[in-house]
Amino acid sequence: MSERRRLEKLAYSRTAGIGLVARVRIVLDAAEGYSNNAIAVRQGVHLDTVRTWRGRYADHGQHGLKDRPRSGRPPRFTPVQRAEIKALACQLPAETGVPLSRWSSTDLAAETIDRGVAATISASTVRRILAQDALKPWQHQSWVFIRDPDFAAKAARVLDLYQQIFDGVPLGENEYVISSDEKTSIQARCRCHPTLAPGTSRMMRVNHEYDRGGSLAYLAAYDVHRAQVAGHCAVKTGIVPFMALVEKVMTSQPYASAKRVFWVVDNGSSHRGKAAADRLAARFPNAVMIHTPVHASWLNQVEIFFSIVQRKVVSPNDFTSLDQVEDRLTAFERRYNQTARPFEWKFTQTDLEDLMARIERHEQKEHSQQPTGCDHQPAAQPAAA
Repeated sequence: MSERRRLEKLAYSRTAGIGLVARVRIVLDAAEGYSNNAIAVRQGVHLDTVRTWRGRYADHGQHGLKDRPRSGRPPRFTPVQRAEIKALACQLPAETGVPLSRWSSTDLAAETIDRGVAATISASTVRRILAQDALKPWQHQSWVFIRDPDFAAKAARVLDLYQQIFDGVPLGENEYVISSDEKTSIQARCRCHPTLAPGTSRMMRVNHEYDRGGSLAYLAAYDVHRAQVAGHCAVKTGIVPFMALVEKVMTSQPYASAKRVFWVVDNGSSHRGKAAADRLAARFPNAVMIHTPVHASWLNQVEIFFSIVQRKVVSPNDFTSLDQVEDRLTAFERRYNQTARPFEWKFTQTDLEDLMARIERHEQKEHSQQPTGCDHQPAAQPAAA
């Protein structure tokens, strides 16, 4: 492509910068024989602008039409000052003697000045400095430390079942994996004024005041590989409601005639321990109960389904009665089963090994520091993966 063709293409480009397009048009007008004064009038720019870009094009060609590098304002804070601000943000305020539970950018700016790190600095500058390393000390995330001494073994068994493996042997076509649990305290909150549908420049509006109509529990059994849900509602959780769910599932096909049906459950009181496993096996000999580790309900895939129910069915809550709550949950269950696909479970055995290694490093660091002033009880030592 010739130089002129490239310039003409740039002159009518919709993606090139407006400044570059204006400079290209100045050069093209010059090539047509227009004087500098005429070009300035045609393009609506100053005469000196025309002279500048004609001269740069004459000296450097098309490359001369680009902006030259600019030095910008010299940095106000040295790398050492920036590093000290980041180091401060990575400390808990209590460790530095500041009576705060977490830092804000304003607090960090004030502490930076008090410590003499910088004579003056704004909160917005602190945020920009921390953004370089994605530091957000004003946010926090809660977590539960692993206490189950058999965590690795129990978690590995659950992860194997998600991969259709049990005790190292692949599952057959007539074997199924069910993930089950209860979602408690779903309330029937009847709003004192009707919920308003979204409108032009207005989101859905839900009245803050409500009358309580009671609460119920939703028990669900999710087939991990078929993405089918069976559930029912009960006034409260317990052995009887859970066994009613088991009865509903295990007396229907394909589970009634299955060789084995593995029930993955957490350690809730409705299905805790060996007694629950024996009770299930006594009622249905082809059913096998598998417990997740203690404090590891996140390994139970039905919790993902419950999060969908929370977002799409329960919240925002505006029900006139518990019957309406139950009807909505039942209708959603049918709707979900029509189009659902298995979840893309991504936590693997490799991730489990990495988790156990991180826990071991954390415990070693915790024991070496031996903090004083607070009696942190050590967690049970997890088994090796």
